[in-house]
Amino acid sequence: MQDTLIDLTAGPHKSSRVLGAWLASQPGAAVRAGIVAADVAPVPASEITRGTEMYDMLTGAMGGGTGVPVTERTAMAISAVYACVGLLGGAVAALPFHIYKRQKDARERIDSDLWWLFNEEPWPTWTAASAWSWATQSIGLRGDGFWRIHRVTPYTNAIQGFEPLHPGAVFVERVDGRNVYTYTDIDGRLFTVDQADMLHFPGIGFDGLRSITPLRAALRNGAGIALAADEYAGAFFRNGARPDVALITQKSLDATQAQQVRESWADKHRGVTNASNVAILHGGWDIKQLTMSAEDAQLVATRQYQVADIARTFGVPSHMIGHTEKSTSWGSGVEQMSIGFVRYTLQRYLDAMRQEINRKVWPRSRQYYAEHDTEALLEGDAKAQAEYYSKALGGPGAQGWMRINEVRALKNLPPVAGGDKLVMAGSAAPAAKPNEPPADKPEGDDPAADPDTSGADDAP
Repeated sequence: MQDTLIDLTAGPHKSSRVLGAWLASQPGAAVRAGIVAADVAPVPASEITRGTEMYDMLTGAMGGGTGVPVTERTAMAISAVYACVGLLGGAVAALPFHIYKRQKDARERIDSDLWWLFNEEPWPTWTAASAWSWATQSIGLRGDGFWRIHRVTPYTNAIQGFEPLHPGAVFVERVDGRNVYTYTDIDGRLFTVDQADMLHFPGIGFDGLRSITPLRAALRNGAGIALAADEYAGAFFRNGARPDVALITQKSLDATQAQQVRESWADKHRGVTNASNVAILHGGWDIKQLTMSAEDAQLVATRQYQVADIARTFGVPSHMIGHTEKSTSWGSGVEQMSIGFVRYTLQRYLDAMRQEINRKVWPRSRQYYAEHDTEALLEGDAKAQAEYYSKALGGPGAQGWMRINEVRALKNLPPVAGGDKLVMAGSAAPAAKPNEPPADKPEGDDPAADPDTSGADDAP
């Protein structure tokens, strides 16, 4: 094989900033890092051993005891899995990702070029919504999500973009105390990058290299049973939703006559379109059912249970994916259900993403950080919001903890004059009498001596 040199100063072939010494010390590392192009060799048969994912896929062990292979593609064919992945990915994608600067006793939301990458377009072929959704799906099905950090040049920390990667195309290994990531792009080329240039969003069971793969763990039997039930249900209705039967006669039939009776029965009663045909038996014939009906076999109950089982695997309340047979224990209101979903399910995804981004984009920085804004998912109805903001703004006998312009910003409204002061307890101005204009503030008063209460009763 003839090595083909690749220009490291342009295009997507930029090497990592910190791999120079490591590449020089590792045999073949230049090929793996993308410094030279190489043909992608197939996985040797000797490496397909018991316990590997490829072995489980080839032997059907990915489906547990059902023998039905459970892969990313087949799992997404299950409506409950599809709904859970779509719900989680859509919820994360809907959250804005804000960048903040720490102040002495507060924080300030800042305008940064990275905002565009996190909220609009992280990579030229990806929207931010699709990238966040893909990362969430990767964690939910494969255990880990990956975004490669592309720097403007190999010698600067400035970020050009984030490229989402398929978790199945990424291999992680430990080299000299650091994680090194080798991945294959869609054109079959291999690249290796240092951990500083890879956003690795871990899931449950992370051991420092990879997390537990839900497809091989929690979904192994649950999804396998669901797939087997789907196949059985399809075959059941394909055959006219009829149980297997035996035709009984006292006459002696040779092989040819028995085959003719069998074919005649199948032609008239097999298939959904023939399911309502009336069977007419004469000449001493009788019919006997050999298998249980769909109700006796609890086919419907099995399929319903698998919906709840798969929803439990993803930590999603079953009612949020259309399974409303049982009520939720998180409360009856939409607000309580939303709070429970964010707190107990979504937060584990958001924490993994937030911490990884902050430590890689702003390493060891105590000044800058970013996080998802979950306020939109936690809001109640209009009445509940009005009561909450009314208390937050403060007033007579109540200490406010929010400013008017802060509330207006949450509702995407412009700031107003005098809306940046906090209302202290007991500082509200007396209400004006009917048909009487409010008293003017005496001239010469120091506004700093008495907190401004103007606008305290204004709607945000």
